[in-house]
Amino acid sequence: MQHAVRSRAAIRTGLTPVPRPRTPSVTSLMDADALRVLHRAARALLDDLPGLTDRLVALLQEQEPAYRVAVTKDPTATWQEAHRSLRHSVASLLDPRAARDAARRCSWRIGAARAEQGLPLDALLHAFRLGGSLVWQRLVEETSRTAPEDVRLLVHVAADVWNFVDEHCTLVADAYRQTEWQLSRRRENRARLLAAGLLDGTSRIADLPETAQALGLPEQGRYVVVAVTGGHSARPDAARAAAVPPGARVHWHAGVENDYGIVLVGADDDGLPEAPEPASGQDAGLPGLRIGIGSPVDGLAAVGDARRSADTALDICPETGGTVRLADHLPAALVVSSPGLGRALAEKVLGPLLRLEPADREVLLDTLTTWLDCDGSAQRAGERLYCHRNTVLNRLRRCEQLTGRSLARPADLVEMSLALTARRVLRD
Repeated sequence: MQHAVRSRAAIRTGLTPVPRPRTPSVTSLMDADALRVLHRAARALLDDLPGLTDRLVALLQEQEPAYRVAVTKDPTATWQEAHRSLRHSVASLLDPRAARDAARRCSWRIGAARAEQGLPLDALLHAFRLGGSLVWQRLVEETSRTAPEDVRLLVHVAADVWNFVDEHCTLVADAYRQTEWQLSRRRENRARLLAAGLLDGTSRIADLPETAQALGLPEQGRYVVVAVTGGHSARPDAARAAAVPPGARVHWHAGVENDYGIVLVGADDDGLPEAPEPASGQDAGLPGLRIGIGSPVDGLAAVGDARRSADTALDICPETGGTVRLADHLPAALVVSSPGLGRALAEKVLGPLLRLEPADREVLLDTLTTWLDCDGSAQRAGERLYCHRNTVLNRLRRCEQLTGRSLARPADLVEMSLALTARRVLRD
């Protein structure tokens, strides 16, 4: 296994862009003698390759905790990996040109495989450093044993040996980082598909455990879906932060038109802040931001229902921006859920009002809406509209005359309230 050092090169995307190992050039008799000594010692290392592999595996178990676990889990695979790496490394000392490509492919495969297995990169580089040190140590030991007078000649090939080692360390690190990036993209894409299935209500029950793990959320829990749109094309993070309080466990999914947050909440409530006034998005520097908070559901399997209720809440939200919690606007939700019936109700109840001249129509509708918002108080409605309470009462009587309904009759009042809601929330 090659010596490992910190990479000095940029991350590469394949095998070809890495630097090529230097091949010794015989420029003097001294260089030729050094190569002869190197080759003689390298051949001895090849003859004792199993023993060399045993020594490296023992060093890994002793000095690298991550490899200690790997050896315990699959000793055969770890030994074979070390054996292949050492064989290619030593063969490259004997014939760099012939063995170069095979050695590089071996190092690349090791880096990629260890990234897939989740072995830390630092542990992998440490293993290569140990392997390189062991090979050099054995070269020196073998030369000292067979020809002590030739040990000094190894100095002349040391730079070439360590340049080869350095190149392979860079290569294995590049392979690791590229594979790690690919795995990350694959996990992100898989999480996106699983989240989309949850929100669409098309997830299979068998996929729920994988979905829970991919999204970092428990399969059994209480969830609310938050739908966010508008006012955040350039600041999606700010919009999401305005929708979900800090510290909440949430997985965000970017849809075609809306962003959806799958929020884990408490057992008794949705854990989300009270809906602010529509102008709050503008105050936060996000004009037009609209947030819809759906109804709580139990379990990831029901997130599709929560998403549909969040969409309904978003449909109720004013175009100018604001936050709507579905539980606080159930009458409007009924209207939005059946827009055809809502429009029919508005026409039946408010038809005569709607056919008035625009200025007259808006005054009467605004007065009726304000009076309902003020719980039927003409005094408060007049204060809000900047007119006398008698003016409010006169306008209300005219509404009753035009519609043929009495604001004192509960059934008529409910119809008029729903009709006004339908006119407000059904924009098209």
